[in-house]
Amino acid sequence: QVQLAESGGGLVQAGGSLRLSCVVSRSISSFSVVGWYRQAPGKQRELVATIITGDSTNYADSVKGRFTISRDNTKNTLYLQMNSLRPEDTAVYYCHARRMINAYWGQGTRVTVSS
Repeated sequence: QVQLAESGGGLVQAGGSLRLSCVVSRSISSFSVVGWYRQAPGKQRELVATIITGDSTNYADSVKGRFTISRDNTKNTLYLQMNSLRPEDTAVYYCHARRMINAYWGQGTRVTVSS
């Protein structure tokens, strides 16, 4: 059973920064895709950023230039550095990993950005 555990969420003022972490119970390099999604109240879950096999990164247009996804294979940990946060970034952020047809999700960590 693969487990993903997020941390690092919280309350921050607009313009501030947070770093989210996700510890994966299996070798993170064994997954073809790892990434972050978010779900704001009343909205569908949406992609924030992903790392695809070969270290290719992909970002939602709304976070490009502000968020950076990275991973530490030695610690089996995925990160999301979030800078210049905006109230519209308020959401529950979920860690995601995919290997072949199997997809795994964390429980989520809440990020609230006040104006």
